[in-house]
Amino acid sequence: MAAVNAADAANPLASLLDKPAARKTDETEDRFLALLVSQLKNQDPLNPLANSEVTSQIAQINTVKGLDTLNQTLQALVSQATAGQSMQAAALVGRHVLVPGDSLALADGQAMAGFELAEGADRISITIKSAAGLVVHTAELDTHDAGLHMFAWDGKTDSGAAAADGSYRFEITASANGKKVTVDPLAVGRVDGVVPGKDGATLNLGGLPPASFAQVREII
Repeated sequence: MAAVNAADAANPLASLLDKPAARKTDETEDRFLALLVSQLKNQDPLNPLANSEVTSQIAQINTVKGLDTLNQTLQALVSQATAGQSMQAAALVGRHVLVPGDSLALADGQAMAGFELAEGADRISITIKSAAGLVVHTAELDTHDAGLHMFAWDGKTDSGAAAADGSYRFEITASANGKKVTVDPLAVGRVDGVVPGKDGATLNLGGLPPASFAQVREII
């Protein structure tokens, strides 16, 4: 038992392999060999199996066993990558990130959000609405290149009054030479916690819906 533990310590990846699956593969190989031996014993003496046919059948079981081992190795690598992603995500706690969304949080007269342009645009329009859907502010931005961008709102409504702190939503459109440009709204959220999962880490973003680590477009 000590020798087995030492081998696992020397090769961490080996300890992650699915050992029951490996036994299942061995049992399949044993059954195949038993059938092959039985086939050889009961073959027609006047029409024996060709050497090439026997070799082909042995090669098939070796191929299946090799693919099964490769699959186990890939599963182990995926597990390691998922665990590593959770560690990386944990380092984001307390940081702000840009994720897909149209939410805008106004606090102390300040709010920030972002957007991503598929290509450069010479006209970008932003409309900020209250939780009830009422338009409180509109703005036009200058020319922007393709990629990620951010914008700030000072909390002033179109009438010049100060909007109340709270949650708002924004709509954004973009065009270049009169042609519509694809633009995706991005919300700013503070990472309050990380939840590991089999499909990767999920970030808890305070007032925003949870987002996966893969959805983070930028760390602020």
